[in-house]
Amino acid sequence: MRFRPCIDIHNGIVKQIVGSSLKDENDQASENYVANRDASWFAKRYKQDGLQGGHVILLNPQSSPYYEKTKKQALEALHAYEGGLQAGGGITPDNALDFLRAGASHVIVTSYVFNDGCIQYDRLKKLTQLVGKQRLVLDVSCRKIDEGYCIMTDRWQKFTKEVVTLPLLEELSAYCDEFLVHAVDVEGKNGGIETGLVRMLSDYDGIPVTYAGGVHSWDDIELLKKLGKGKIDMTIGSALDLFGGTLSYERLAAMHF
Repeated sequence: MRFRPCIDIHNGIVKQIVGSSLKDENDQASENYVANRDASWFAKRYKQDGLQGGHVILLNPQSSPYYEKTKKQALEALHAYEGGLQAGGGITPDNALDFLRAGASHVIVTSYVFNDGCIQYDRLKKLTQLVGKQRLVLDVSCRKIDEGYCIMTDRWQKFTKEVVTLPLLEELSAYCDEFLVHAVDVEGKNGGIETGLVRMLSDYDGIPVTYAGGVHSWDDIELLKKLGKGKIDMTIGSALDLFGGTLSYERLAAMHF
């Protein structure tokens, strides 16, 4: 179990938002925290503290008037910590190499692969061939439905027909190096983790998995460690004092789980 830091960028500014509130229309989101420092500052801090495998996420679509400003912030963060951060948000074969050349260790992909409601294996194979399995992370962020946890796309705004299951993770692991899983229903709400999802992920014994969503206390961290059997990495955003919360970033960065 490792702590993975994050840098979420929306409208060209580092923010922490409520994940389920994100809307492409008028580039809207409910904000928990708006930073007065740029993305490279956070990247340098993570590098200084020896934290690897964090995520730089672009929260604007390419159609947004803010996209280029958001991308500039992301690229500056990757330059500041080459090889230490992963990049996600609107990744396609047309721009994946831009982020890798800028210093990303991996690119994180959702909507390009989970397109039109299902997995597009031709696209997945194309992307894997382009960047290499060892540099691809699949984001299987999801919301609770009756059948389980449904994979969401387009900045968590669209449901797919795909449900996160152990057989699906096994199948997809042939094409990627890691999984990132945001629990969208609790993301940014500081109300506790999605325990059912964590329990399900704990039974997976393949490539690394990082969980994000709802961690807001040391009790949550211990619960995640227990339910995840110590195998699942975690991302924490809004709850950190680095982003206006109460959890000590310095204490967390110094811990060895």
